[in-house]
Amino acid sequence: METNEQYPAPEISVGDWMITLLIAAIPVVNVVMLFVWAFGSGYHPSKANWAKATLIWALISIVIAVILMILFGAVIFSFMNSGPDFYENPQF
Repeated sequence: METNEQYPAPEISVGDWMITLLIAAIPVVNVVMLFVWAFGSGYHPSKANWAKATLIWALISIVIAVILMILFGAVIFSFMNSGPDFYENPQF
C-alpha cells in the first residue's frame, strides 16, 4: 500500500546560502537566476519561496519608483513651464 507522505526537504547549508546571495548580487544574472529558482523544478522549497518573495519586492520597488518619477517629473516640468517670471520674482 502506497502512502502519500512527503518528507521534509533537507536544510540548505550556510555555504549554499552564501553562494545563492553572491549570485543574487551579480547584475542581470540575478534576475535570470531568481526566475529559475522561483519557477524551476528541482530546487529547494525555501530557496524557491525566497526567490518569489525577492521578485515580488523588486516589482513593488519598481512600481513605487515609477510613480515617484512621474510625480517629481510633473513637479519639475511645471516649474520649467512657469517661465522666467518665477525666477525673477519668486512668490515666497
